[in-house]
Amino acid sequence: MTADARLGGPHYPQAERLDLVDRLHGQDVPDPYRWLEDADDARTAAWSSAQDALYADARAGWDSVGMFRERLTALLAAGAISPPVWRGERQFFMRRTADQEHAQLLTVDPDGAERVLLDPMAMDPSGATTLDSWQPSKEGALLAYQVSEGGREESVLRVLEVETGADVDGPIDRARYSPVAWLPGGAAFYYVRRLDPAHLPEDEAQYHRRVWLHRVGTDPSTDPLVFGDGLLKTNYYGVSVSRDGRWLQVSASEGTAPRNDLWVADLSAGPIEAPAFAEVQIGVDAQTGFEAGRDGRMYVFTDLGAPRGRLAVATPEGLVSGAWSDLVPEDPEAVLDGYAILDGPELERGVLLCSWTRHTVGEITVHDLETGRRTGDVPLPGVGSISGIVERPEGGHEAWFAYTDHTTPVSVQRWDARTGTTTLWATAPGTVEVPDVTARQVVYTSADGTQVRMFVIFPASDDGRPARPWPTILYGYGGFGLPLTPAFSASILGWVEAGGVYAVANIRGGGEEGEEWHRDGMLAHKHHSFEDFEAAAEWLIAEGWTTPERLVISGGSNGGLLVGAALTRRPDLFAGVVCSAPLLDMARFEKFGLGATWAVEYGTAEDPEQLGWLLGYSPYHHVREGTAYPAVLFQVFDGDTRVDPMHARKMCAALQHATSSPRPVLVRREGDVGHGARALSKSIELSADTLAFAAAVSGLDAAPAAAG
Repeated sequence: MTADARLGGPHYPQAERLDLVDRLHGQDVPDPYRWLEDADDARTAAWSSAQDALYADARAGWDSVGMFRERLTALLAAGAISPPVWRGERQFFMRRTADQEHAQLLTVDPDGAERVLLDPMAMDPSGATTLDSWQPSKEGALLAYQVSEGGREESVLRVLEVETGADVDGPIDRARYSPVAWLPGGAAFYYVRRLDPAHLPEDEAQYHRRVWLHRVGTDPSTDPLVFGDGLLKTNYYGVSVSRDGRWLQVSASEGTAPRNDLWVADLSAGPIEAPAFAEVQIGVDAQTGFEAGRDGRMYVFTDLGAPRGRLAVATPEGLVSGAWSDLVPEDPEAVLDGYAILDGPELERGVLLCSWTRHTVGEITVHDLETGRRTGDVPLPGVGSISGIVERPEGGHEAWFAYTDHTTPVSVQRWDARTGTTTLWATAPGTVEVPDVTARQVVYTSADGTQVRMFVIFPASDDGRPARPWPTILYGYGGFGLPLTPAFSASILGWVEAGGVYAVANIRGGGEEGEEWHRDGMLAHKHHSFEDFEAAAEWLIAEGWTTPERLVISGGSNGGLLVGAALTRRPDLFAGVVCSAPLLDMARFEKFGLGATWAVEYGTAEDPEQLGWLLGYSPYHHVREGTAYPAVLFQVFDGDTRVDPMHARKMCAALQHATSSPRPVLVRREGDVGHGARALSKSIELSADTLAFAAAVSGLDAAPAAAG
């Protein structure tokens, strides 16, 4: 059976093409499918239903859906575990077992008894409710937590009493992405909440955040406004309070900009309702934060003058004046990700741990706390990724961190400063048989000569040399400074075990090589992300790993934009495209979802020059009639409040109209989920469908299991 036959023939629903052209800064910008922006329009509903039927018919011909579902379920049976968050002798952590749809939040009491504090399935047996974030009070007696429904990420904030598990405060709505900064004693906390949308224009309801003070048990409508009045509507705010309760830190970032303004207030100098803020960093092109150490020093974590990051120290007075001195300077080849301070009384000298990513691989170095002098390294279980490095708030002699790699489920490791040894603290709760695969990091050259790294994961029996072209999935992201580092992935392992190759390209726009790497793939330089990705595909083909007829590209969100651009720039290079929750209409992305907060990453259509950047690659505007496009699978989620599904609807209609290829253009639509967290069973179904589509496109002969 040919790949095209397994995909099914294209019989597309009718979609009216409008003769609609916007005139923007002297440029004609056609938008023939503007009507598909309105999900409530009867025409959109009818079109979407017809697309659902088309997708169901095509999916019925993918004979590997059941096999992939079965294997992904087995691989995800490993479950998940997080490092402990300590409050005195009490710890909090997340864990998911093989039979759980969502991870639970648990606590271990000082007597060693383990209890479940929050279980999303107990809140909502449908699985549509997610636990978005949580923060225990400084003493651990109370816990602030946020949940949302249907994937919409519209977090509602509540407070529970840890001893009883009972809610004692809330709900507080409009708390999406809100940090919670507890004051000592647990009577009050600072948090971030949007203004009441009743007093705002309809298209600004997702913006206008402010920092407030909330006293537990009081009406949130009476909360004092602490910070943010009169600042940018698209600002995001960070807020934290030092362990001793003296120092309040507030940061402000314009949308997702890789820079922030920073203020500090001495809470001992005035009322907590009206802190007197001093400027630490205003209008500076850098990301900076600080922590008040138990030794009286301020530890300043910044990329100011150091795109890969550095750690400096200052006195409280020097923090404001800029009198910082480097404790751990920038490493020219590694990105500083975080640090932990161990200064318990059982140690003769304080110890500083620094967590790094060196060309996507994690490492932890050991330093003298006073001088920053490097004294050693933390032994790690393998070559992989480090995250969540934490210490006890009191300092102590121990640190915990999560470790994973391409073939190892997440575990929690413990390092002891007294002995310099690393031991296993906790494993993912389930057992899993990991297939025998090999992961290799390669370096290839992009169009402008830049050296880019990529992981290639393939069956170990191949001995590292492609004996034949493999069905291959190439994945990328390349945005917002987010790195793609080695991690246990059921989808990758399931695909490789079935006989494919999976490649992950660390392209510009991501954070794999620091902030310069990010900025070389954003705004006017966004084309570098696309060029790096296309060069990765060309390398895989030139080196014999695959062919254009066997290569599928995949990406979601900003990665959806990436593969959408690759689709329209190089339709000859790929057999298939998986485009999930994508941005695709870059002339109008700011008008939907959280799009206005991303203008700092992409540019704005309000500016003539920046509109030129956007239209230079906007996938929706580069669909050309008569082009033989690859097979495309769009994945959209009705609860997505970040990236509006209108992008995929419009692009799908344009491609279905334009393509001269028999390969289909499909939409997989899902309700009651959004852009982020979802129930495990829904993740498995999405991944199984994705891999089955890729198998059908690339000709992967995966043995079928149960019926799909």
